[in-house]
Amino acid sequence: QLQASGGGSVLPGGSLRLSCEISGLSLRHYAIAWFRQAPGKEREGVACISHEGGEHYADSVKGRFTISSDNAKNMVFLQVESLNADDAAVYYCAASPSICEVVLHTARAVFHWGQGTLVTVSS
Repeated sequence: QLQASGGGSVLPGGSLRLSCEISGLSLRHYAIAWFRQAPGKEREGVACISHEGGEHYADSVKGRFTISSDNAKNMVFLQVESLNADDAAVYYCAASPSICEVVLHTARAVFHWGQGTLVTVSS
C-alpha cells in the first residue's frame, strides 16, 4: 500500500527526491512519515506530514530535508539535500493514524510500512 522510490548513490553534498506512492489509504486520515535505518542502527523517524499538511522533522535533518504531499496523486515526497555519510540508510515511508509528534519518535505508532529505498552517500 506504500511504495517508496527515488533512492540512489550520491556524492557528499548531493541531493535526492524520494517518493512514496500510497494506495488504499487516504492522506486525509493518516500521517505519513519517513523513517530511515542504517546498518547496525535503530530505525529512526526523520520527517512526517500530518493529514492537515503540517510538517515535522527530526533535529538531525531540519533545514536539509523537506517533506511534501500531493493529495490528488496520493503521494508524499521527501527532498533530501546536503547529504552526508550519516544520511546513508534505507529510507521507508510509513502511515499512521497518530499525530506526527508521536509517529516521528516511535516506530510502534506506524500501522503500515512501505518497502525501503536505499540512499548511499560516498565519494
